[in-house]
Amino acid sequence: MVRPLEGLVLAPVADQAPGQVGTRTRFAYHERDGVIWADYAGGDVVRGHLVGTREGDRLDFRYVQLGHDGTTSCGHCASTVVELPDGRLRLEETWEWESRHGSGMSVVEQVTEHDD
Repeated sequence: MVRPLEGLVLAPVADQAPGQVGTRTRFAYHERDGVIWADYAGGDVVRGHLVGTREGDRLDFRYVQLGHDGTTSCGHCASTVVELPDGRLRLEETWEWESRHGSGMSVVEQVTEHDD
């Protein structure tokens, strides 16, 4: 299993559609005993939260967020944790909105101090 997510900050490598997470969004992850959670904000997202589980290198979680336009949205995501050659972590994600139409794939990677 790739190392824990506890204390890591991750960011998308590309922008999604308007009103969703993008390269300016930052996810602050926590992990304990197979439980994961994160707070996130930035870009079009005022505040977001996710909570779920980790089994090996697979994450399964639900997310909810508030956009700058005042709308709330929620969905489900399954991710695979991958260690990059430079030691940073990457999450390869498949997500689907539950509160509206839409689904897709995205990648978030660990942000280092000089990236932020």
